[in-house]
Amino acid sequence: MSSHAENIQENSLDYKSKSFPLALLALAISAFGIGTTEFVPVGLLSTMADDLSISITLAGLLISGYAVGVAVGAPVLTALTNKISRKSLLLALMVVFILGNLVASVSTSFTLLLMARIITAFSHGIFFSIGSTIAASLVPEHKRASAIAFMFTGLTVATVTGVPLGTFIGQTFGWRATFAGVALLGVIGIIASALLVPKNLEEAPPASFRDQLKILTEKRILLSFAITGLGYGGTFVAFTYLAPLLEEVTGFDPKFVSVILLIYGVAVAIGNTIGGKVSNKRPIQALFWMFVLQAIVLLLLAFVIPFKVFSLVVLFFMGLFAFMNVPALQILVVQLAEKYVPSAVNVASALNIAAFNVGIAIGSSVGGVIVDTIGLVHTPWIGAVMVAGAVILTKILSTMER
Repeated sequence: MSSHAENIQENSLDYKSKSFPLALLALAISAFGIGTTEFVPVGLLSTMADDLSISITLAGLLISGYAVGVAVGAPVLTALTNKISRKSLLLALMVVFILGNLVASVSTSFTLLLMARIITAFSHGIFFSIGSTIAASLVPEHKRASAIAFMFTGLTVATVTGVPLGTFIGQTFGWRATFAGVALLGVIGIIASALLVPKNLEEAPPASFRDQLKILTEKRILLSFAITGLGYGGTFVAFTYLAPLLEEVTGFDPKFVSVILLIYGVAVAIGNTIGGKVSNKRPIQALFWMFVLQAIVLLLLAFVIPFKVFSLVVLFFMGLFAFMNVPALQILVVQLAEKYVPSAVNVASALNIAAFNVGIAIGSSVGGVIVDTIGLVHTPWIGAVMVAGAVILTKILSTMER
């Protein structure tokens, strides 16, 4: 086992052998609420833009701005809070999450809503960074990708049920009601964490500032961050504008979009489960083929999006591969950090969460430019180009590690 795993204290063996499924469940419940608030604007983009009298491209900042908040908050806050106990930090993060969504639910202007989204994003980034290392520490090394995948199941279930349900609520009762509902999910999450997450969690030794800087000089870890940004973010060129794409190009009724998002979410859940299982042993090799298939699917979508039946089939596969890479990307960074900068695993994990969201921000921003210049229909193939970049970088990293 790695040096990180070998440092587990004897009193932590109890929760490893008995209660770790419950601890992972608590993380997944909180991830469900956080995932819902991150992605629910996708289904409500047109509704929110009309209500706030802004362009759909400006409304897209509610997604890219959120991603920037996560990207900035994850590494900075993880570094600043690395001496706080993990459970106490988890509970504090959920309080911030609840407050951010409550502010969003009463926002009357785009500026206030964007500020509320960024505040919420700060809790998101650090939650997933420390949550990933907690999940990995709760199980034997050969099951760590599966444990991380289980935690991220909350995120994928959010795309299956939270986002479609939030879209339906927003279209029926107004988008502010959706954010009020998400705040309630946060209350459930904080209760679950208080009851189910053990107090005697393994605490990684605080990383020195020098060790944190060392991460930024390790080329393999930096390369993995770039892979995360391109591979995960490529899908968001099209996904950010999926609702207007389906309504304006494919011709679906807006009320049917929530049903399509449900189908998409089912595919995401399946993909996440598969991704966790195939990534336990050789994450780099698994990522290479995931990205190849993901790029092909996005390219296909550009050709079939005008046709309802074909677009639904391809969208299912787009969902399948969109999140399949998440467990592999996260466990890859944890493994590289343990190998090259073992004292700063939490910070490396946080930087990778930042990379996920830099990818989302870049993808959604590029999508906005495409929408304003050459049109909605071109967003999928541009996303495929980003993912193709991840294919190339993954091959380079595989060669370096070999």
